[in-house]
Parts: sequence; C-alpha cells; structure tokens
Amino acid sequence: MSDSATSPNDIQIEVFSPDDLTTDFRVVVRQGTRRGIRLERLFWSTLKQMAEHHRLTIGEMVEEIARTNGETSNLASAIRVACLRWMADQRNALGKLASLRTINAILGACPAPAFALSSAKKILTFNPAFQHLVRRQLPVGYGETTHRDLRLSLDLNVADIFARLEVNDGVPISSGFVIGAAERRYRGQLNIVRAPIKAPELLLSFVVGA
Repeated sequence: MSDSATSPNDIQIEVFSPDDLTTDFRVVVRQGTRRGIRLERLFWSTLKQMAEHHRLTIGEMVEEIARTNGETSNLASAIRVACLRWMADQRNALGKLASLRTINAILGACPAPAFALSSAKKILTFNPAFQHLVRRQLPVGYGETTHRDLRLSLDLNVADIFARLEVNDGVPISSGFVIGAAERRYRGQLNIVRAPIKAPELLLSFVVGA
C-alpha cells in the first residue's frame, strides 16, 4: 500500500458546527409554571421547528413531551430524544416524497412533453405527451426498440446544467435539444430544473417549443 494513501483518521466529516454544541439556558413556561431548561442550540432550534409544525408554543411543546414521557424522567433528555425522533420522521417523510414515483407523477401531470434525464444523459422516464411527440416527429412508434435507438443531444453540457442550477438556486435553465431515430431529427427547446430527488441525480426537462 502506498504511504500516500489517505488514512481514515485524515478524513474529516463535519456533522455539526461548534455552535451547535453550545448550550443555552432558557426559562420555559409550562401551564403557568416557569421552568429552566439547558439544551444545546441545535435542540432549541429543532424544538422550535417542532412547535411551529404542531402550531404550539415552545412551552406547550415541552409540556406535551413531559406528559408523554412522565414527570419523573429527565426532561432535557426527553426533549433531545423527541427532537431526534421528529427529525428522523421528517427525513423518512421527505424520502417517500423524493422518489422516482413522485417524479413519474410530476411528469404525468404535465400537459407538455417532458422527461427525466440522468447525469449520464439517459432518459429514464417520460410522460405520454413526450411519447406522442416522438411518435409524431420520428419515423416509428415509441416502443422498446425505438427507446433504445433514440438519440438525444443538448446544446448545453449536462454537468454545466447541474452546476448552473446549483448556483442559480434552482432557477430553470433553457437549452436547445435534438432527438433522433434512424435518419429523422427533431429540434426543440427545453426548460430544465433539478428533480426533487437525491439519488439518482435527475433533470426534469420540459419541451417548450420546436
């Protein structure tokens, strides 16, 4: 093994900021009773999000946590566990939304021709309007054989599109495109956005004109 190989101890992964570890002491009013609680700032921030999500005050949220876990438990620990559980539930809920099933639903609801394009410039899924466009413009129906033979090129590099979307905070990017099969070609214009899914990386491409 090379001496220059990276040791696991050399890899730094920042899972939190130093400020997150700073503890704050705050007084929370619970059913008219004032009670002091010391928590890390990250948990105070999460507790506030939980309260806003449930349309409660922070005091009411603390009261609900205390009621659920029993007055004899360590309240600060119970709050931390409740925050972690809530964040895990939120992550799971977002995971269900950020899926290929959701992408298919978005494309299916769009009346314009649209498709999902991978970072490898491969069309992974498309809507009926795009299928109709291909059937109308290219020499054969859009079946399995045509799907394999369909060629797509964009005026912009796919990696550049991802980079621009990142810099522009998701503002759609316009690009010309050409699809072809056999000797036929169709040129059009796309509006492109990043798909709301972490993996695989996808671009949602909407045909806006020929």
